[in-house]
This record gives sequence, C-alpha cells and structure tokens, in this order.
Amino acid sequence: MRSLLNSQQVDDISQNELYQRGSLDCKDGPKYDNHEPIDSAEEARVVRKIDFMILPYLAVCYAFFYIDKTTLSYAAIFGIREDLKIHGQQYSWLSSIFYFGFLAWALPTNFLMQRFPIGKYLGANIFMWGALLMCQAAATNFTTLAVLRALSGAAEACSDPAFMIITSMWYSRRQQPIRMGLWYTANGFGIALGGLLGYGIGHIKAGLPSWKFEFLIIGALCSIWGIVMMIFLPDSPVTAKGLDEREKRIAVERLRDNQTGIENKHLKWYQVREAFTDYKTYLFFVLGFFGNVPNGGISNFGTIIIKGFGFSTLVTTLMQVPYGILIAISILVCVFLNDKFAANGRQTRCYFILLFLLPNISGSFGLAFLNADNKAGRLMCYYLTGPYNAAFVMVLSLTTANVAGHSKKVVTNAVLFLGYCAGNIAGPFFYKTSQSPRYQLGIWSMIVSHLAEVCIILLLRMLLSRENNRRDRIQSALPGGLEGRDLNATAFTDLTDRENENFRYIY
Repeated sequence: MRSLLNSQQVDDISQNELYQRGSLDCKDGPKYDNHEPIDSAEEARVVRKIDFMILPYLAVCYAFFYIDKTTLSYAAIFGIREDLKIHGQQYSWLSSIFYFGFLAWALPTNFLMQRFPIGKYLGANIFMWGALLMCQAAATNFTTLAVLRALSGAAEACSDPAFMIITSMWYSRRQQPIRMGLWYTANGFGIALGGLLGYGIGHIKAGLPSWKFEFLIIGALCSIWGIVMMIFLPDSPVTAKGLDEREKRIAVERLRDNQTGIENKHLKWYQVREAFTDYKTYLFFVLGFFGNVPNGGISNFGTIIIKGFGFSTLVTTLMQVPYGILIAISILVCVFLNDKFAANGRQTRCYFILLFLLPNISGSFGLAFLNADNKAGRLMCYYLTGPYNAAFVMVLSLTTANVAGHSKKVVTNAVLFLGYCAGNIAGPFFYKTSQSPRYQLGIWSMIVSHLAEVCIILLLRMLLSRENNRRDRIQSALPGGLEGRDLNATAFTDLTDRENENFRYIY
C-alpha cells in the first residue's frame, strides 16, 4: 500500500516545491489525509486513464511528424524538382535546411516550453507547422521553398523534447520506454500512411500538380490536429481536467520512485551550467548526431532509392507501406521485450539498442555490396534499415531516465536534439546526385554512423554502471546502509541527478 499527498490552498509556486511539501495546486479541491492508502488496482486504473488522455494525441502527432518529413521525398517523385528547376545539391539543401531552422530554435523553444503550459504550447507549434507546410505549395522557386522549410523546422523544434518532457511528467522510469515506444510507433505507421496518402494524391487529377496537393492536404491535417491538441492535451497531472482530485494525487504519488520531480516553471541557471559540464550531455549529443545521419538520408532519399530499383512512381509510394509497418513492429517488440527483462531488475536498455542496430548494419552492408540487378535483395536490405527507429526510442528513454532537475532536463533534451538536427543536416549531403540511384557514399555514411553508435552506447553503459556502483559503495558505508536511505526526502525536490545521491542510473 502507498500513501497519498495531502492538499491545501497554495499560491503560484513551482510544482516540485508543492510536491515536496505534500501539496497540489488544487485551490478548491477536497483535502486528503497524508496517509490515505491506494492499492495497485487503483493505481493501474489511473494509469489506463492517463494512457487514453496522453498517448493518442502524441501518437497521431508523431505520425504527422514523419509524414511531414517525407512530403519533400514524395514531392520529388511527383515532379517538384522539375517544376521549380531544382538541380544539383539544391535538393539536398532543401532536405537539410529544415533542420537548420530546427537547430536555430531548439534551445529557445525548450526554455519557452518550460515557461508556458506544455500542451497548449505544443499544439500551437503544430498548428503553425501545418500552416507553413501548406504555404510550401505556393513556392515558385528554390529560395522560397528553402525559407519555408527552415521556418517549418523551427516550428517543429519543440516536438520531440516536448514529448519526452510529457512522458517523464506522467510515467515512471520503468514505464517510459513502452510509452515512448507506443507514440514513436506512429512513426512507422506515419511512413505507411504517408505511402498510402502519396498513392492517393498521385491519382488526383486537377488543376494543380500532385506535389502541391501533397503539401496542402498534409499541412491542413497537421493544423487541425494542432488545434485539437491545444484544446484537449493536459498540461500536467496537477491541472488535468480528466482526473478528479484523488486521481491527480495518485498520478503524482506514483512517480515518487523516479527521483526526478515532475515539473518546475522556474529556470535554474545552476542546473543549466551543470548540464553543460556533464559528460552525458555530450554523449547524448553524439548519439543524436550519429543516430540521425542515416535518418536524414533515408527519409529524403528513400523513395528515390526504391524508384531506382525499377518501380513506377505510384508503386514506389506503396513500397513504403511495408517499411513503415516493419518499423512499427520493431519498436513494439523492442520496448516490450525490454520491459519484460526490466521486470526482473536487469539493466538492458543499452543491450536492446545494440540488438536493434544489427539489422540496420546488415541492411546497409547489403545495399553497399549487392549487385544492382539484385532488386529483390536490395529492396529487402532497404527494409532492414528501418529498425534503427527502435534503437533511437531506447536512446530517448535513456535520456529521460538518467537526467534529473527540470532545467537540466530541458537543456539536455535540447542538446540531444541539436545532435539530431546536425545528423539530419549532414545525412542528405552524403547522397550525391552523380551516384543516383545507388548512392554509395550515402550508404557508407549509414554504416559508419551505426558502428559509431555501438561504441558510444558501450561507453555510456560502462560509465553509468560505474557511477551506480560508486554511489552504492558510499551509501552502504553510511549508518543504515542502502536500505536506510530516505528516498521520500528527495523524490520531489527538483535536485539534479548529480546532487541527489539517492538517484540511480538506468542503462
């Protein structure tokens, strides 16, 4: 049995301070005794309710994220390069400039996200992102399209960091990989849905080229979903309209073991400084970079590679459907297997990252060495590059689980996605027009990036394991030992993972 936090009228101070004091920001709600018990069945019921309140909004939004990233790829096979006279490396620049906008706005948007209600801020950015996507249909030359894509990247800069903050705000560290996997799985379904939408859009016979309909239809759907998120996505467990007062306390109390706090609206500069002196921040940056050099290439050149196997334009769009389904299945298998092993107390996240990098490495080698006339084999190798998405989900879960202190978490998430941007910027430039459709340099960039990831993950696992052992030795020597630690004293104090000796890393 577990105890609930009591309630009292409070002023507008940071939520972590309220949680530490045993209070919730519920000015008119009833008060609960500090020892009111909850059982596992009641907690499970609240978790199911939270799942339905949070995951559908994030999943649909994430599907649109990937559909958006592939709109340029579909526009390429629908004739945008010819219509706008895009030549040479200009297409690669269009692929990369999206992430220049993302890169430029990554840190500011993360700080704004800490200040504003996160659900509404995320929804507003999704609305703007869809509107800018629709504007791309009006582009008449390379320059106009490049500017619009940079602005679209800035609008999307809050997306993944916001998803990570929301997941860590609502779920225990043990539950985070599965929930991340569930909304990230929509990435795969987004690829499949994008293929079906592309096939349908390719059949539209009207006064506009098909590539314009690609931008208009998908942009309109994104903007509509942004409005839905602004209205219905909760900003925090404290203010969620879908939970009653008791359920809000359960939602908070169940996160006590995280030792990471929930949310804090006040920027703490010492935590910002600590983030930039923590080796994990830089390892997450490098993981973000190497994990997304392949993504930057495949998401923009995947349809061109498939078309190079000899398929027609419309059949090429359909060939993305099994690729997306494979990605979705890979993510679900990865997170549920990890959860099964974690239930026995095993530290397996890094091992599952390595396991789900193996198909990508194998597929990349196949694309590099199989003969051009072996179209079936090369298509299967292309599909094998999909499971890297499962590995990246686990990288995201490492970040949310191993950084404490809200301001530090915001900075670390931003730095991870600076690496993400840099990788996506660099990726397309390895795909030289002169090497189409085999793109030998692009394929080798995937191989090198994945092998670098393997080395970094092994290093991170060793460092986190060593730090856990160091803390165990120190606290074992104190009166009361490990069993005598007061975990409640540090659960909601907004301490960083370095400050909080009760914190243990997950790897």
